[in-house]
Amino acid sequence: MRDTPFHAGLVMVFFLSCLLPGFAWGQQVGLQLDRPSEREFVVDHADLLSADDVQRIQQVADTLLTETAIPLFVVTINRKADHGGGNLRIGGFAHLLYDQWGIGHEEIDGQPWNKGILLLVSHGDRSARIELGGGFGRQFDQEAQQIMDQQIVPYFQRDDYPGGILAGVEALDRMARGEGVSQLATLQAQAQWWHGLVVIGVIGLFVFTAVSLHRSGRHGWAAVMWIALGGILFMLLRNAARNSGRGRGGGFGGGGFGGGSSGGGGATGRW
Repeated sequence: MRDTPFHAGLVMVFFLSCLLPGFAWGQQVGLQLDRPSEREFVVDHADLLSADDVQRIQQVADTLLTETAIPLFVVTINRKADHGGGNLRIGGFAHLLYDQWGIGHEEIDGQPWNKGILLLVSHGDRSARIELGGGFGRQFDQEAQQIMDQQIVPYFQRDDYPGGILAGVEALDRMARGEGVSQLATLQAQAQWWHGLVVIGVIGLFVFTAVSLHRSGRHGWAAVMWIALGGILFMLLRNAARNSGRGRGGGFGGGGFGGGSSGGGGATGRW
């Protein structure tokens, strides 16, 4: 009986030694999928897309990123197991890949953003996933699921993978524009509105002061100072407004990767 604690300890050590490899395996170090270049939006390992298809997706995604600061990536693979994720469901695979690549930007112009979209298609596993950045929250899950069920999977069921991917990309582009325009563009419009209001106020002050001085017949250094101050403020604000417009006129000029992370939202499809 005195040997019981010793034997129990051996059993515990043996039990833990069996569990630890499985635990270590469950903690994925990283998927074997190299991140593309900043504005390369298609990674077609499963060879599902033609050159024209890739060019079309590139055009849509590049324009979307420029105009809304929301990157949209399409990744096709043969099987998850080919890239070190055979033990993962498609949702977990997409989530891990999204974070591993750092899709999207955490902040833009000092404002929280973290918006990006990943469309992952695993051809051999007959599964697909739309993974959304954390900035989208979960309010777009239903719309993403509708896109998956109505725009993507029906094509895949007919073995028309290019058709399903292109339909999905166009629908996701529309979804992203609804969110991107309502936030990023609104922030820009508010900044331009504020600049315009201040400029109008300065012009009004300048005109009012000049008219008042003219009617009262006052002259001297005080009048000169008021007029000079108004002119300087007007020039400074006008230049600031011009520089602001030049900075945003070309749209977002960054790439698709900036340390963004998935929020777990999106949609899964199987066929």
